[in-house]
Amino acid sequence: MGLKIFVVVMVGLVAAAQISLASTVPAFLWSPGFSGIELKESVNYQIMSPKDLAHSVLYQGGWSDLLCSGRKHSQPVDLAIVFVGRELHSSDVAGNKHADPALVNLLKVSFTRSNFSMAFPYVAPSEVEKMENLLVSGFKEACGRGLGVSNVAFSESCSIEGGDFKKLANLHSIHDHLVSRMEKRTKGDTDLVVLCHGGFDSVKELDQPCPESEILDEVISSVEQLGAKYAALYVSDPFKSIHYPGYRELGRFLAEGSAGNVSANSTGCDEVCKIKSSLLEGVFVGIVLLLILISGLCCMMGIDTPTRFEAPQEN
Repeated sequence: MGLKIFVVVMVGLVAAAQISLASTVPAFLWSPGFSGIELKESVNYQIMSPKDLAHSVLYQGGWSDLLCSGRKHSQPVDLAIVFVGRELHSSDVAGNKHADPALVNLLKVSFTRSNFSMAFPYVAPSEVEKMENLLVSGFKEACGRGLGVSNVAFSESCSIEGGDFKKLANLHSIHDHLVSRMEKRTKGDTDLVVLCHGGFDSVKELDQPCPESEILDEVISSVEQLGAKYAALYVSDPFKSIHYPGYRELGRFLAEGSAGNVSANSTGCDEVCKIKSSLLEGVFVGIVLLLILISGLCCMMGIDTPTRFEAPQEN
């Protein structure tokens, strides 16, 4: 009995430590004209690495038919877009905290109105490698025989290792590249475009960085105006961002009214907060039960009964 309680306590401690230390980010996959599986909308609640995300996008989201060599889909897609943002955490989307409303609304509309969509709320990014590099290398590893796309292009703000890929400097160059590829590409082939937030100037405000919502909206609008079929993947990688720290302490979720979080103006507890509070409750209960068990065993071991008894005296 004591061993079982100890195992439960240790599992709870490990799980609580992993969730409290790892700040996760969301990822959204959608396509207006392509369906990788029969389900229209699905959500994968597992905590996964970027490599696991790449594998899920390929084989659960159907991108293996688009990106992997030697595989073709009955409904070919002209363009596969990967957009790596810098703004969203999983908790930001769940509780609408520190999130750009325009970006969240754009993702929500794209997700709900598409023929096929998937959500990955808990992706644990790496502190060492950039998300875009991990995704592309994950695509290559999961495909086995390499990527089978006809053309690959990246924005200059992306950090990609290896390969001689075309670099796109700004929104105008992205639009020109899309127009050029629609004219030159062979029917049935799929192009891959990877865009990363940063390095884009706002169209509305000169010398100001362009918001993610504006970049994503401009790219999607350009693709739709060209009449291209596309599939899009948005994933956030905010750890290199100036405005958002890489880690958030567990107290942010459990003590939202504390002095350090007064600016959040939030009194509710989101899904991540509830999971962590439940884990902590289980850990505390397990520790108390373990202490009671140890105390009981010590008391039982301390009982000293006499080794022999005197015979009763006869009157």
